[in-house]
Amino acid sequence: MKFSIEETNNLLRNRRSIYPAMYSDVPVDDTIIKEMLENANWAPTHKLTEPWRFVVFKGEGLKKLATFQSELYKELSTKAGNFDASKFEKLATKPLMASHIIAIGMKRDPKAYVPEIEEVAAVACAVQNMYLTATAHGIGCYWGSGGITYKEEAKSFFGLGAEDKLLGFLYVGNLKTDKWPAGKRGPIEEKVSWVES
Repeated sequence: MKFSIEETNNLLRNRRSIYPAMYSDVPVDDTIIKEMLENANWAPTHKLTEPWRFVVFKGEGLKKLATFQSELYKELSTKAGNFDASKFEKLATKPLMASHIIAIGMKRDPKAYVPEIEEVAAVACAVQNMYLTATAHGIGCYWGSGGITYKEEAKSFFGLGAEDKLLGFLYVGNLKTDKWPAGKRGPIEEKVSWVES
């Protein structure tokens, strides 16, 4: 089996994080979201543990997510004495800027056959597959890991247990403009060393 090298390179090199402020009000078709999820399911996974778990929010579900995360933040930050009203407002409104939000979870193998870091890496590969699928469709994506992401108290809302991890949220939306953002990277030669003898 062989694929177009040029198209593959273009897809990989043009993947971008595109933020919710750049999304239009036009919803992304659910068939694209389902394709993203199906491609996520084909990520590399050591010992075939397939640790990725996703919860998709859309429509009224986005409001449910916004309410949950803002109220949890309020509860935890009030107890800690560092409540910030602007952060609360951001958590209550930012989800409503997206067409869909996919909560990203890592379900830990109960037998712990592989190190946890390998399970996290597998989930990250699954997210990259979603990013690339969205890019192929001209859809914007952004993996956010702020807010309630690493709060133990958030896990059960997303169907995760004590040994599992909530790794963030993939915001998805159609762009307001046809202009795709440019990217930049430093030369690969600065990040690679070769051992030849």
